[in-house]
Amino acid sequence: MTLQIGDKAPDFTMPTDGGGTVSLASLKGRPVVLYFYPRDDTPGCTTEACGFRDALPDFSKVDAAIVGVSRDTVAKHDKFKAKYELPFTLGSDESGAVTEAYGVWVEKSMYGRKSMGIERATYLIDGAGVIRSIWRKVKVKGHVDEVLAAVQAL
Repeated sequence: MTLQIGDKAPDFTMPTDGGGTVSLASLKGRPVVLYFYPRDDTPGCTTEACGFRDALPDFSKVDAAIVGVSRDTVAKHDKFKAKYELPFTLGSDESGAVTEAYGVWVEKSMYGRKSMGIERATYLIDGAGVIRSIWRKVKVKGHVDEVLAAVQAL
């Protein structure tokens, strides 16, 4: 089943950088930008994370929480966050439960080789836990601005 705009967002709880945890329930009442990315410290993922970092003051004006999710370990998230001074939460979905629930664990093809991996995708979830926007197969350039405009329009 593919998630659609208007669906209730699947709840989750996962470990985060810094030894914490994050859950959708704990963010209730505020908009959540839940973005999925393939791997810490790779060119596209770094550009996307730094874009969210640089726009954080604008997201903060509308009380939006930003949560980046990959299957990297908490230790890798800690290094990535420190290296790029990322001021938002990075969730570690090592089990794959969250990426599966949101339908972003997909078959990819690179140079004719097929493998499973995270599709770069972003979900905008409102304060009531309802999905308001979905971006799949995200192209990094301009993406943060699109997400910010959607959050401001809530």
